[in-house]
Amino acid sequence: MGRNDEEDNTPYRVVMNAEGQYSVCPADKDNPPGWRSVSKSGSKEECLRYIQEVWTDMRPVSLRKKAEEMEQPQ
Repeated sequence: MGRNDEEDNTPYRVVMNAEGQYSVCPADKDNPPGWRSVSKSGSKEECLRYIQEVWTDMRPVSLRKKAEEMEQPQ
């Protein structure tokens, strides 16, 4: 963690896009286009810890669906 991260008192929220990918966004800013808020907010560290806990499969949703389709018997 860098010096700037240690001094960062900005409140953040966790956001997710349509592909199930997570990120953090400053709480006082609008969500980036295509991203929606999820139920977690707090310090950057808290938000990143939450993402680490819930984002266990980093593949985009479209890739996961394609993999599931390929596993189906023909």
